[in-house]
Order: sequence, then structure tokens, then C-alpha cells
Amino acid sequence: MQALDTVIILLYFSVLIGAGIIGSTKAKTSEDYTLAGRNLGMFMYLGCLSAVILGGAATIGTSKLGYQFGISGIWFVSMIGLGIILLGTIFIKRIDSLKVTTISELLGKRYKSETRLLSAIVAAIYTLMIAVTQVIGMGTIINVLLGWSITTSMLVGGGIVLFYTILGGMWSVTVTDIIQFVVMTVGIFFIMVPMSLSKVDGLGNLLSKLPQSHLDFTGIGYQQIFQYFLLFALGMVVSQDIWQRVFTAKSSKIARNGSIFAGVYSFAYAIAGSIIGMCAFLVLPSLDNPQNTFAEMALTILPTGILGLVLASVCSALMSTASGSLLASSTLITNDILKQYFLKNPSDKQLIRASRITTFLIGLIAITFSIWIQDVLVALDVAYAILSGAIFIPLVMTFFWKRATPSSGFYAILISTIVVLAGLFFEGLTATNPILYGMSAGLISIVGISLFTASPSEFDTPFDEDEEDVEEERKQA
Repeated sequence: MQALDTVIILLYFSVLIGAGIIGSTKAKTSEDYTLAGRNLGMFMYLGCLSAVILGGAATIGTSKLGYQFGISGIWFVSMIGLGIILLGTIFIKRIDSLKVTTISELLGKRYKSETRLLSAIVAAIYTLMIAVTQVIGMGTIINVLLGWSITTSMLVGGGIVLFYTILGGMWSVTVTDIIQFVVMTVGIFFIMVPMSLSKVDGLGNLLSKLPQSHLDFTGIGYQQIFQYFLLFALGMVVSQDIWQRVFTAKSSKIARNGSIFAGVYSFAYAIAGSIIGMCAFLVLPSLDNPQNTFAEMALTILPTGILGLVLASVCSALMSTASGSLLASSTLITNDILKQYFLKNPSDKQLIRASRITTFLIGLIAITFSIWIQDVLVALDVAYAILSGAIFIPLVMTFFWKRATPSSGFYAILISTIVVLAGLFFEGLTATNPILYGMSAGLISIVGISLFTASPSEFDTPFDEDEEDVEEERKQA
């Protein structure tokens, strides 16, 4: 790293702080703070959604997988893109009409009130662990590039994100995410990929020199691909940080189309990251730690100045996901726990103050956990496993099975969570089966409890039916 690269990265951090301050001037109401006033157009919505789903794990992880497995390294981020497309094409129209703030609020409306509390706790833990992972990633990059201690690096990176997130909530996150989306796109697609291919004398030469296993789209293994589907494709559908971005769109059409475009962008991002990793396989054949593939490749092929810009793009990916996750965790706690049990009929000012205080505390916890643990990839898998295994089935049944009773959703989430945790304990923290066990337990619980304990008056109905249809069905029952 040369002085110019260091200046560029520090200047970029300063721009983010300034953008956060500008965004804070727009947060006048609690809805502005949590959902940017539900007022984002297509470009801003697409940029924000893409920035939050493609974090540091997507950038660093895909290049690592490309180094190890070749083109089949695309499956990790591709499943994230598939999840966003599923959300956009199947669920968004139904979700948008409800005007809720969190996934827990929706589940609380459909099932009993305790369901809202339980799902809020599960989802808040998940979003917190995502934030922890991103802070660790920021700390690692800053430590390597600027030479600061790992603790100082995490404090600086996490502190910047926490500062602008507290100031303006979703508006600050939106303004900074647009900047981060542009920097990510330029850094990966217009600098790293062309220069990586140039370093190996073109795509044709790359394909001719790679081992045949690196050109197999299923080289990573069908079991691993299926695990990515369970963790990330289904996880995206029930992730609060993703839902919160969906709620910021000005219309359901923008939310739907923007989600589809973000999914397609994710597929392109997956291919780009895998190509960088495959080029590194030839340029750096004796790399000790594949986790460092992206950083080592950048240090090897990029000139001074450009290097600072590209590494700033990696920090962008980390910061956008971290800020969205912090705000999502804070919103869950404020909206579904504090507002329901501790703040009776709060004003907008009280809600904003509570949100800022909660965001501050969640941020401190995230930074503390990052410094303490320093490796939470396994914990992140556990969080995704619980989220997919425990929340996905009750959410789907919310929209597509009208006979689910209020109690069935609550017990389905509770039983599924216990089953997933037990499965992870007995089969290992990276096992796929516990997710399937949890989903199966949830389906059996919600159907069994509904059919065997419901009275006709408990028959509920999907949210998109009007009140006359509801009343007519109750009379017939």
C-alpha cells in the first residue's frame, strides 16, 4: 500500500460520514428513520438492495470459492440472487399491501401476539450476527492495508458505520448505499475483472490453462449447492434487512422489478468474483490462505491509486451490509419488543429516540462481539439455519394456507427452532439436515395443530382477501 492508496481509502470514509450527515436531515419521522419514508425510486431502490445483499462475504467469499473450485464458485452468491428474485416475484405484492415494518409484525398479525415476540428475537439475533461478520471483515481489511491493530481497525470500521446509521437511519443508509453500490460496481466489473483477465493473457488462455475440474459448474458438489439454496435462497425470503429495503420502495412495481434486477445483478457479481478467483489460481498458485484471494490479487495486479479505489469497494460491500443489518436488528427490537411491551402510544420523536438508542447499543454489541470472537462464519451459518428452518414455513403458510390457526404459527416457530438447534448439536454446526428437520417440524406442527385443535371461528384467511370475503367464509364455517 502506498500513501496515495491510504489517502483514497480515508477520503472515502470521510465521504461516507458526510453522506450520513446529509441523510440525517431527511429523517423527520419514525417511518423516515426505519423505511426512508417508503419513497425510493427504481435506481435508489436497486442500488440499496444490491448493496445490502452483496456484502464482504459475497466479494471475498466468491473469489475464494473461484480459486478453490473454479466456475462452480458462483453458487454461493447466485443463491442469494435467486432468493431476491423469489421474494420479488412471489411475495412482494402480498407484503406491500400490508404496510408493516417488520417480518415479525406480519407474523404477529397472522398468528398470536407471542409469535411476533418470538420471531423478532430469532430475526434480531440473525441480523446482529450478520453485522458482526461484516465488522470483522472491515477490521481484517483495514488491519492488512493500513497496518493498524485488528482491534483498532474494527473500532474504526464499525464506528463509522454505527455513526451514520444512528444519525439518519434508513435515509443515511440509503445515501451511503448508493455511493457504495457505484464504487462496488466500478471496482469489480470495470477494474478487477478486466485487469485480472489481462494478467492471465485473456479469457481464452485462462480457460485453456485451468484444470478441467475448475470448468465444471457442479464441481463444488451437489450437497454444497443444495445447502446454499437452503441457507441463502430461502434465507433471503425471510430476512428482515432485505424486507426493510423492500418496504422503502415507492410502489410495489418498483419493489418487484428492482428485486428482479438486483437478483440478475447478483448472478453477474457471482460470475465476476469467480473469474477473479480463477485468475488468481494461475497468478498466485501457491497462495497459503484462499480467504485472502481477493486482497492478494488486488495487491499483485493493481497500480497505485487504483488499488485504493478497489479496496474501498470491498469496504463498501462490507459497510453497506453492516449498516443495513444494524438498522434491521434495531427496528425489530424497537418495533416488535419495545413498542409492544414498554412504550405505550409513543410519539414519533420518542420512537426515533428509542431507535437511535437501540441502534447504538446493538452497534456496541456487534463491535464487542467482533473484537472478542474474530471469526463468526460458523455462527452465521447457524443464524441462517435457524432463520430458514424456523421462519420460512410459517411465513409461506401465512399467505397460502388460510386454515392456519393463531396458535399454530407460534408453536411451529418454537418447535422448529428447538429442532434446528438440536440437529446442529448432534450433526454439527455446518450440517444441512437440521434445516430440513426444522422445516418439516414446522410444516407438521402448523398443519397438525390447525386441523386438530381449530374451531370454525378460528379459520383465518390470507391477507389479500377483502373483509366481505372473510365475513362470508366465517358465516359458512
